[in-house]
Amino acid sequence: MDVIKVKAVSRTAAVAGAIAGVIREQKHAEVQAIGAGAVNQAVKALVLAKNFLVQDEIDIIFTPEFVNVEIDGKVRTAIKFVVEPR
Repeated sequence: MDVIKVKAVSRTAAVAGAIAGVIREQKHAEVQAIGAGAVNQAVKALVLAKNFLVQDEIDIIFTPEFVNVEIDGKVRTAIKFVVEPR
């Protein structure tokens, strides 16, 4: 499964659409963000995705967790949101 990676400059509507599409098809999504700005965009996108999916009668929950990722040889701590239908 691919992880949806969010940056501080990511468009929330585009990320929300990606989350909603993955949930519709695979019933499970993972959203990852590093840094305060990226986490902010991810949370806003998750709320938008929740609203998009209400139209399809799908209620989602998302659980945050810490995950270590390696970027350019350095280990960074990211926030990963696991998204699933309720």
